[in-house]
Amino acid sequence: MEAERRSAALELRAAGRKLEGHAAIFGSEARIGSFTETVAAGAFTATLADGHDILALVDHDPGRLLARTRSGTLRLAEDSRGLAFDLDVPDTQLGRDLLELAKRGDLGGMSFAFKVRPDGERWTGRHRELRSLDLGEISIVQAWPAYPDTTIATRNLPNGVRGRSLASRIAMFRWRA
Repeated sequence: MEAERRSAALELRAAGRKLEGHAAIFGSEARIGSFTETVAAGAFTATLADGHDILALVDHDPGRLLARTRSGTLRLAEDSRGLAFDLDVPDTQLGRDLLELAKRGDLGGMSFAFKVRPDGERWTGRHRELRSLDLGEISIVQAWPAYPDTTIATRNLPNGVRGRSLASRIAMFRWRA
């Protein structure tokens, strides 16, 4: 199954070299092509309990790594509002650029890549409710998000990946399901 991605508008909170906010908001409706979609409360519970490594990226680009759960530089939790995150921004050119864009209000939103777990979705007509997801990564997006209510408060590409399209690089990205 191919990973799906969803994005949302931005409300950034920067505290020193940290960014924090929500990568997904429970119950916030997004139009995805010909259907609408919401994320149900608890949709990330199982994947967060699994303890697998989840990345924080820029624009879903694995060559633009910001933080990860394995190293403790990305922290994720479900709260009453949605999927909350806070991350330590690296002291790299990418990190400094993002902090400056955040201060100026130029960033577009948050996004997350996921796979639906077995029986993890419910369809009612043209509405899809996401109930249980495997989370692969969260991303700061610099353009237009799909979910309008989310908030947000460098390593080299591996050999053989340089020169490929972003879609091709994303397709190479895999996580434990």
